[in-house]
Order: sequence, then structure tokens, then C-alpha cells
Amino acid sequence: MLDGSRATGRLQRAEGRAHVAFAAAPGGARLTGLHQSGCAKAMLPRSPGRVPEAVFLNTSGGLTAGDRLTFALDLAAGARAVGTTQTAERAYASLEGPAADVRTDLSLASGASLDWLPQETILFERAAMNRRTRAELAPGARLLMVETLVLGRAAMGEVLRNVRLLDRREVVRGGVPVWIDPVEIGAEALARAGDPALFGGDRAFSTVALIADGAEDGLGPARDALAGVTGDGQGVRAVASAWNGRLVARLAAPDAFPLRRALRSLFATLRGGAPMPRVWQD
Repeated sequence: MLDGSRATGRLQRAEGRAHVAFAAAPGGARLTGLHQSGCAKAMLPRSPGRVPEAVFLNTSGGLTAGDRLTFALDLAAGARAVGTTQTAERAYASLEGPAADVRTDLSLASGASLDWLPQETILFERAAMNRRTRAELAPGARLLMVETLVLGRAAMGEVLRNVRLLDRREVVRGGVPVWIDPVEIGAEALARAGDPALFGGDRAFSTVALIADGAEDGLGPARDALAGVTGDGQGVRAVASAWNGRLVARLAAPDAFPLRRALRSLFATLRGGAPMPRVWQD
């Protein structure tokens, strides 16, 4: 019998790709393309009377070194949809080797509208991940997107000291970059976790971006929504700014739970009261 503790060679890695495409239809959109392979899946829950949802899922249960996942969501002209993930993604401890690689590609044709609302990614000690989210927008398209990182589980008393994360968001409109947001976290940054210029002692962080014609008009309501959640004693901090068709908000909290509550309040404003995806259950 092979002794697994002495086995050598390349360990088995998780790989998968999921792609969903929608075209415009009364009420939002209709499905025109679906691909699933490996551990990447896409679910399309029934939601009568609501804008359709695409829910992406990694069935491997988490990410570790060498895993490769690709998600893609395409909206044709005038289509409206919501994209999210079935649960929080988890980046686990990795052995020496290449980081897990996660790619998300969003494509919006003229007049399309997408709310890209994945749930949080939780980093564990010695996690290693490279992630890139790229959105290509045609003129007149609207994109609302969020990305949330959680540095360990507060309830378990976890303190991260060594991770490798490269996380990059890119939004391009008509071939011209309109918003690029890179994040890099390593051992040096974690060693200074209390520094106000870094994490300020918090462990949960979200970046929300609305890229749309006239997005800056939503700055006042967005700040009002954030003021309501930063003064409720839950320790949430938040700022927002807007310029030239871009509205960006950044939120931080001691743990994921109060941060999710704050995001719900902000999304209620930015999405005109539209219900959150069903998988966003507290």
C-alpha cells in the first residue's frame, strides 16, 4: 500500500471553468449560453418577476496552491442580470508551489446592466492566491461590483501572519481603462496589521464600485447609507467618492458579519431597493 505521507510528485489540483451568457428579454434577460467543466459550476435559480441570477460555485470546497478557476458572465445589448457566488470562497494553506489562480471575466454590451455581487473570500494562514477580475463595458453599460476579503475567522481567534495575495480588478469601457484597483497582501503587511495606513486592526474589507453614466449622482445617497451603518456601534468604517461616471466605496470592519450588514444597506441604496440574491443569507 502506498504511504501517502511519503508520496512524491505533483499533487492533484482543482480546475474548472463556468460561463453564462444572457440576452435581453422582458423582465431582464434570457439564457443564451451555459458551460460548466471541472469543479466550476453555475446555477440559475428560478426567480419569477425578478432580474435573473447566475450563481457560481466552486465544488472543490476551497482553493489551495495550483488550483485554477475561471468564471465568465456575458450580457448582450440591453440585458439585465445579477451575478454572485453560492457561498464564501475559502483560500486554504498552500504547500510551496504556484498560487491558486482565479479569473473572472465580465462582458457587458451596450445598455446592459450587471450587479456582480460575489460573497466574501476568507483567507487562511499560508494561503496563496492570484485573482483577477476584468470587466469590459460597451458605451451605455452599467456595472455594480463588490469584492470582499476576510483575514481569518474572528470567532476562531485566527491571526494571519503569512499569506500571499495578488488581487486585481480592471474595468475597461470601449477599450479604455476606467478603473484599476490592485491589492497585494503579504507577511510584511500582516506584521503591521494595526497600522492605520494598512488594516487599522480590522480584518474584513470591501470595495464597491459603480461604473455607469451618471454614477457620481449617487454619491450623496451612498454616503447617507454609509453614515447609518458607521454610527451603530458595530465598528464599521467607510468612505465613498465619485467622479466621471465612477462611484467607489471602501468599507472595513472587525469581522465579516457587521460588514455584510453594511453592504446590504449600501446596496439597497445603489440598487434602488432591489432584493439581494437569495444566497446572501446571514
